[in-house]
Amino acid sequence: MNFRNKKHKPLEISLTPMIDVVFLLLIFFMVTTTFSKETMIKVQLPQANGQEAERTNEQVLAVTIDKSGQYFINDKALNERSVEALKKELNTFSANKNIPLIINADASAPVQSAIKVLDVAAGIGFKNITFATQKE
Repeated sequence: MNFRNKKHKPLEISLTPMIDVVFLLLIFFMVTTTFSKETMIKVQLPQANGQEAERTNEQVLAVTIDKSGQYFINDKALNERSVEALKKELNTFSANKNIPLIINADASAPVQSAIKVLDVAAGIGFKNITFATQKE
């Protein structure tokens, strides 16, 4: 019988695969992160010399109107441009009528489109309605 002491090599844990996985996760999260206002609808706001609104973290309802008069509610496009479709979509948010409604109308959008949004929102019962502008 051979009872000699066998010398075992010390175990080594290689950190290279773990570092590779961490870098891959970092790259994945950097690529999949959405940045605010980068993927938004392109709207050129009209210019005004009004007061700048206080920025709060409360929930707001944003209705955007592009150049062609297409409506977007919280960056989700409406299928139709009719008043009925706009009223139906705004009614889904009517549970809290004190929520601020911001109308982001493009400077070259038809005025009638903005008036429709204002009329429908007031008819539903929204109290806090404002138009977004940019400084001159």
